[in-house]
Amino acid sequence: MRTDVQQVADGTYLVYGSDTNWVILSEGDAVTLIDTGYPGDRARLLASLQEVGSAPEAVTAVLITHAHTDHLGNAEHLRATYGTPIYLHPAEVPHARREFLHQVSIGTVLRNGWRPGVLPWAIHALRSGGTAHVPVSSPEPFPPAVPLDLPGRPVPVHTPGHTDGHCSYHLPEAGVLIAGDALVSGHPTSRLKGPQLLPDMFHRERARAVASLAALEVLDADVLLPGHGPVHRGALGEAALQARERAL
Repeated sequence: MRTDVQQVADGTYLVYGSDTNWVILSEGDAVTLIDTGYPGDRARLLASLQEVGSAPEAVTAVLITHAHTDHLGNAEHLRATYGTPIYLHPAEVPHARREFLHQVSIGTVLRNGWRPGVLPWAIHALRSGGTAHVPVSSPEPFPPAVPLDLPGRPVPVHTPGHTDGHCSYHLPEAGVLIAGDALVSGHPTSRLKGPQLLPDMFHRERARAVASLAALEVLDADVLLPGHGPVHRGALGEAALQARERAL
């Protein structure tokens, strides 16, 4: 199986899953994987590693932006099968263990079903395992070193609001931000194109999600790799400001 892999910088690849993106950072024979797609994206995930000349055995660690099922979906498979450590922001670790679930409910989706794109997106999410129970049995908080001592040397940036422990990842030397769902460039339930927040129903605390854009505005980056939507090129500060203005 081939999947849509886009190289955006040396050793940095954005992968378009069935609806959610993930990122591969390669350094020699080693790889850092950021997010893992829906459970139904497993074949695409494994194929994407192969397409960049890697393999699941070469994944040094998985970093998760946040523990929603469309980003966490294959993390436990990698941990259980290959012994891959799964790292998140400390506030997101219990979410990954499924001590609680802060994710849009089926009831909320149904109440918003009249909105353009919501029902087709919901059907796709269900078919992809969006309601599957996918806890990680032993997720870990980030190691203390910053940047992280992993391929790509990502720097975690806490961006709460979408979830309490949502974290983006900055690659200062490459001028890249891996934003997860803190800043996206499109979504099937949105008519907007370009930098934006996800629709309100997806955020645990919308006001915090808007406030977290300030943490991104000051970062030196000109390539945005979102959790949803295509790569966006241009000053990150301007992209974050555009998303803030659209959210008002």
